[in-house]
Amino acid sequence: MADTLVGASVWEQGIYDHLLSHVEAERGILESYREAAERSESAAFRYLVELIIEDEIRHHKRFSELAEALRSDAELSSDPPAVPRLDWYKADHKLIRELTDALIGQEKADAKELERLRRELKDVKDTTMWVLLVKLMELDTAKHLEILNFVRHHISL
Repeated sequence: MADTLVGASVWEQGIYDHLLSHVEAERGILESYREAAERSESAAFRYLVELIIEDEIRHHKRFSELAEALRSDAELSSDPPAVPRLDWYKADHKLIRELTDALIGQEKADAKELERLRRELKDVKDTTMWVLLVKLMELDTAKHLEILNFVRHHISL
């Protein structure tokens, strides 16, 4: 156990240790991707690996934020946590619901447009990475909808 949380339960310490271990693993994965990109002579491979590196950097940041939020909770810190608690009770539920519904509508329209674009690009699917990039944007759109549906669900509780 590298870092003991003051006043943490066994569960909190276990989750914290797991998060820190994942942060370390992400560091190693990131280094492997960077090395792979440097070693390849293929611009296409380097480009795609760079996309993965961007995700890995974001993952590293999220795991670090989760660990710090857990530390903040376990140690009863007065500092705001890195990942805010759900504070819907402070918010104008009607406004958040309206904003969320509007954003969901935009994301669904974007999903349809991306699907149409992907179909239009099928003739170049084996000579470019364009279809892959559009598919990745479709996955991002699905992620955005997941986030917005989380908000919609929790604002209604």
